[in-house]
Amino acid sequence: MQSKRRLILFVTAFAVVFGFLAIAAPLFAASKEKVLYSFCTIYACKDGGDPTADLIFDAAGNLYGTTDSGGASGAGTVFELSPGADGTWTETVLYSFCPGGWPCADGQQPQGGLIFDATGNLYGTTSGGGNFCFGITSCGVVFRLTPGTNGTWTETVLYSFCSASGCTDGASPNASLVLDAAGNLYGTTEMGGSYGSGCKGYGCGTVFELKPGANGTWTETVLHSFGNGKDGTYPFAGLIFDAAGNLYSTTVMGGPYGWGTVFELTPNANGKWSEKVLHAFSYGKGGESPWAGLIFDTYGNLYGTTEAGGAHNVGTAFELTPGAGGKWKEKVLHTFNGEDRKDGSNPVAGLIFDTAGNVYGTTTWGGPYGWGTVFELTPNANGRWTEKVLHFFNGDGRKDGGNPYAGLILDAAGNLYGTTTVGGANVNGTVFEITP
Repeated sequence: MQSKRRLILFVTAFAVVFGFLAIAAPLFAASKEKVLYSFCTIYACKDGGDPTADLIFDAAGNLYGTTDSGGASGAGTVFELSPGADGTWTETVLYSFCPGGWPCADGQQPQGGLIFDATGNLYGTTSGGGNFCFGITSCGVVFRLTPGTNGTWTETVLYSFCSASGCTDGASPNASLVLDAAGNLYGTTEMGGSYGSGCKGYGCGTVFELKPGANGTWTETVLHSFGNGKDGTYPFAGLIFDAAGNLYSTTVMGGPYGWGTVFELTPNANGKWSEKVLHAFSYGKGGESPWAGLIFDTYGNLYGTTEAGGAHNVGTAFELTPGAGGKWKEKVLHTFNGEDRKDGSNPVAGLIFDTAGNVYGTTTWGGPYGWGTVFELTPNANGRWTEKVLHFFNGDGRKDGGNPYAGLILDAAGNLYGTTTVGGANVNGTVFEITP
């Protein structure tokens, strides 16, 4: 989380130094925001604080997520929010990390979101802690939470990173996981891998797979180590599958121009995986530094965001379209402009589609109050996209949140849900709902 903030501050400062260009203000669509829960309402923030990850729903309409801090030991939580008949939501902490105190063998600081399996277990990652993290804070674990009959949840560490010398197995997973049909888990680590001498000596990151065994153990395999000089570095986002079983995601930095990549991993018959850079970002209008993952549309095009770059150097929303010969073409759907304070800036979260083909996302900064936005992008018949700002966060310590690092989810009625890292009753973040 701290490394994430430091880089965002650097890029933002860089943009300010070199100045911005003015463009026409985006449309603003009136919408209603409701703070469902403000964190740190319990003494010493035992209910959690600083949520940075996307939320998920269960079949009953309850929300689940993680907080980067807070909990019984201040090392983060997994929480559930349940709606009541009167419109209020009740928070339950399902698990507090590091109950026995440092060095937190069960993990600490979960920055990624959660996923369910078919039997109702939750899976996630922590960016720190683990069995091999003595004196180091950025090792991390993959964990499972299993519900019990009495409402309690039991945590099991499926894998602790840095078990291999030099952390060649990866270090610091920051994103959500993805499950395949066989029950294998896939994810990324921001650091570690085979190229430990690169990326300031900590490795440049990995893509990994975890396979369950008959005896309850899980075996990790590194599918790709970043930092070979041709690919990207620092994969911060999670992965997605296509119908053929290929994996896709982004790297924050690296590539031929140094400003990040979109990559594909393809499984081979021999069990190995081949990496291909589909797009390399360069300094300028095409966007720089994609922190977030990707989504597909029904035609096989990829969509995502960059935290910097674009016409005003405060980020873009982009589309990648596959073409002949395996080439992919980038199109900037929207370039953000936080300078006139009528648009957001620096999106670090991914995008989602609604059933009509509109795209939704958040920006961490920008807007008239400087605390970020929720936006909608609508495709037009001429191939262009129109942006509407659905909500400007004001960072108010009592009424609203600010600085959303996470993306959004939709319910069946078209309402949007997300988290902010600051603001709320005790300025430690919120869960919010927006009704367009």
